[in-house]
Amino acid sequence: MGEPRKVRIEFRKNRSVRRRSGDLTRALGDIDDGIDHASGERISGKGELTRKRTVRTGSAPRHDVDGLAVAPEGRATWRGQVLNVHGLETFVVNETGRVARCTTSRVLRSLATDQRHPVAAGDWVRVTHDGERGVIQAVEPRRSSLCRDSRGRRHVIVANVDQVFIVGSAAQPDLKPALIDRLLVAAETAGIRPLICLNKADLVPASRLVPLAGVFARMGYPVVTCSTRTGIGLDRLRAELRNRVTAVVGQSGVGKSSLLNALDPDLALPVAEVSRENEKGRHTTTTARLIPHRFAGTFVDTPGVRQFALWQTVPAEVPSAFRDIRPIANLCRFPDCTHTHETGCAVKDAVADGLLDTRRWESCRQLAGSDAASGGDDSADWPPEGDD
Repeated sequence: MGEPRKVRIEFRKNRSVRRRSGDLTRALGDIDDGIDHASGERISGKGELTRKRTVRTGSAPRHDVDGLAVAPEGRATWRGQVLNVHGLETFVVNETGRVARCTTSRVLRSLATDQRHPVAAGDWVRVTHDGERGVIQAVEPRRSSLCRDSRGRRHVIVANVDQVFIVGSAAQPDLKPALIDRLLVAAETAGIRPLICLNKADLVPASRLVPLAGVFARMGYPVVTCSTRTGIGLDRLRAELRNRVTAVVGQSGVGKSSLLNALDPDLALPVAEVSRENEKGRHTTTTARLIPHRFAGTFVDTPGVRQFALWQTVPAEVPSAFRDIRPIANLCRFPDCTHTHETGCAVKDAVADGLLDTRRWESCRQLAGSDAASGGDDSADWPPEGDD
């Protein structure tokens, strides 16, 4: 963690503003008697100073970005990795493989950050002992983190992963390319290697998946059509797992847990059938958790999502996260081209000439618009209406 240094950090507000004990106007009747009663009344103690504190941190404090290294003074700590966060409890495994139930220190919980929770699955932390339980005192800076927007706050789904399996289902529920696009943008922004898994391939003709798989494959994304029933594609996925930390994300019901069980039968993760009424998945995974597997690596099984709102999306930067649009956008006439109505737009010309997939262009426009923060419209299924 480097040599500790002292920095000033700010805590979030956890109390409402203190009010006066009564109505001065009603108590005095006539306030023009020349007596300044309010000047002697104490409303609060130190005001804004009560939400600041000097702490010892690592040589490069990053509490406003990814992780906070707060060094507890005079106390021995041990290093571990967060397996999963369940409410107020966090399960941390140390270097010997022992799992400890921990809580998060009040300093970390009270920091004024944009994060919904200071600790996420995959974090490396420093822990002290407080009786039978541990207390997480520090979160080391993350080398990567997959995030989304959650009511205006940053929800870190998983941290410190090497790659992400983006799982979609060919049917039951239907494939949603717009959701895959959002997950690809999040992975590209975080610098995490994505791999697209089109699961339940046995439920539809292969020709139905070829157009979409071809679009992603032409951009250089690995695309694997797989099925836990027939075993197709599983050997390819196993080859991608060795010595890597792999996050598995996708909407509910696409078969993420079933896929992990097929890749490593020793896991025996719980699974559930898709609802017959609405063809939506039932949540069997309620929190992201690290699961070691037989290929000298680790899975991170994550809860299913139905919408994925990007975190702090800058509209002008969205095209740069689309591999197929990025090189074409550099040829536009105007450097601030939005690729919607401008003349001399190379992206629109490429769509008209059939060089760029129309659906991808529309998805980029949607993400760059107002729908990016709200989760957008991920309800469109594949194939588009009218195609078969």
